[in-house]
Amino acid sequence: MPATVIEDPLGIAAVFSNGTSVFLTVNVRAGGKTYRTRNPVLARDMLSGLADLVHPHGDVDATRTLNEYTSAIRALTNGLADLGFTGGADELTRAHLAEHWLRGEHGAAVESLSRRMLARMDDLSGLLKPDVREMVDGRQFQVSRRRRTKSSLVPYTEGEWARLTEACEQAVKHSYSAFRSARSAAEGGEDPLTGGWSEANVYWAYTRWGPLEAKPYADWSPGHFSGLPEGQFPYRKVAVSARLFPDASTVLAYRLLLGVYSGIVPDGLDDLGLGDVDWAGESTILLSYIKRRTAEESRTLTRRATRLLEQWLDHSSLTRKFAPTNMRDALWVRYVPRGRVTWVTTVPHEEKMTRWIAAHGLLADGGKPLRVHLHRIRTTYDSMRDRRAWAGSRRATLDPNRSPQVVADHYLGAGTPEQRALVDDIIAEAQHDMLRKAGPPMVLTTEDTAALVREYPERLAGLALDDTALAEFVNGERDVFSAACGDHLSGLHGPRGKPCPARPWVCLLCPLALFTPRHLPNLMRLRAFFARQWDQMPSGEFMRNFGPYDQRVAEILTPGVYFPSPMLLEAAAPVADTDDELPLRPEETTR
Repeated sequence: MPATVIEDPLGIAAVFSNGTSVFLTVNVRAGGKTYRTRNPVLARDMLSGLADLVHPHGDVDATRTLNEYTSAIRALTNGLADLGFTGGADELTRAHLAEHWLRGEHGAAVESLSRRMLARMDDLSGLLKPDVREMVDGRQFQVSRRRRTKSSLVPYTEGEWARLTEACEQAVKHSYSAFRSARSAAEGGEDPLTGGWSEANVYWAYTRWGPLEAKPYADWSPGHFSGLPEGQFPYRKVAVSARLFPDASTVLAYRLLLGVYSGIVPDGLDDLGLGDVDWAGESTILLSYIKRRTAEESRTLTRRATRLLEQWLDHSSLTRKFAPTNMRDALWVRYVPRGRVTWVTTVPHEEKMTRWIAAHGLLADGGKPLRVHLHRIRTTYDSMRDRRAWAGSRRATLDPNRSPQVVADHYLGAGTPEQRALVDDIIAEAQHDMLRKAGPPMVLTTEDTAALVREYPERLAGLALDDTALAEFVNGERDVFSAACGDHLSGLHGPRGKPCPARPWVCLLCPLALFTPRHLPNLMRLRAFFARQWDQMPSGEFMRNFGPYDQRVAEILTPGVYFPSPMLLEAAAPVADTDDELPLRPEETTR
């Protein structure tokens, strides 16, 4: 039900998503004092904007939040009254608002709420002058300063993180196992009136009619359960229903574990719906969420997070079947057997979390109960991800705890003349390699040999190819995965005289590589491979391993630089964006 403005007394009436209703007046009495607005005309205009910000049209969905908005109305109207303004919104000027907000008597939060109400009111009725609306949409005069705390975003230690993850995984595993067992038993059950009171028959009743404590079971068809002595149910309703309808403890375990697996900020996960889950293929999920400090974002979930989310959708399938229609699309919909409101979509609050931690015996490293701060989950996820970039990775070559100076002192501080000569050779080879990589790619836009000779005489002279080798070069007889190779035995990336052992992407920066239209599909596959690696690797590690190659393939595949857009689109069509398309080693696959 939409919120409505009440004229006498002036206020607003609303019904929130949890079914609670509230009526708040602009003039309130608290602590023996009466707080009034001295400009009811402007207050009435702002209430019309506030009504559209309240559930179901907006995101205001709690009495406390609604109180903050009505307080902001009193602050703005009384502040303007002190400056001599007592008109409506259509009479407001930039000078009025600027003078009031510059005084900063009520802080940045009140100014922000006032701006939201004025903007929404103008969207609905167009009362504000154009220049006033421009100021309302502009930058705030008062800027909130976040209080710095030393421990709010400190990552969990490895031991705490491991214990939290294990507790969540065990809770999810046991609750899902119980759910599947109960659902399987229900398939062999029957109506308790005819088959008697057995566990399977009780599960059958739950899957047929839903939670026995919830409405509309007062309107059951005559005969079902009405014939029991004094209406007694022979099983504990809460314990039995929790196996089929996940309770707050189970929802909390899933919620925490999804944050552990994905690293998404907690305020983005709380309000997710089924519409935010987008399947990108058979085993990948693109999750859209709201990050309060920025805006709407999306992330391709890891394989573990995808499996967990898929499991939760199955675990909550029976709950969605019996939940009210308007709640079935909420991701965290659950049934509350003993609550005043039996169906909710919100995540369990802090008190439930404290009980959950105590029930699972989670302890911090100091021996006290672990404090689960949801924002620390994102911080720890990023911290652990950065550490995985070198610890336990086969591709890691340097411990980041060693500075370049320490590495140089240990490995470049050669003592003997022979060692110094060897180091000089290594340095010279590295410098030559950098010069080769800095050169532009050798690209042939046609397969014709004569065109190649005409377009690249200097480059071909450096390759020292005769006519026979040139024909092989152009016709594909010297092809590798991503290019045509001038000499497989040159020894640029391995022992001279033996086939080159370089990985497929190394050819992108090799001076012996020639790129032609027939190589475009594989170049597209390499670009897709780099994109998948970017999604699963920290940016620093990605740039070290693949950054130069990713930049080179982007340069080659830029439309209009070497190849026209239609040719690139045709080459991209057969790309399936999977690891099976590339000759990868096990440690190079994307997960």
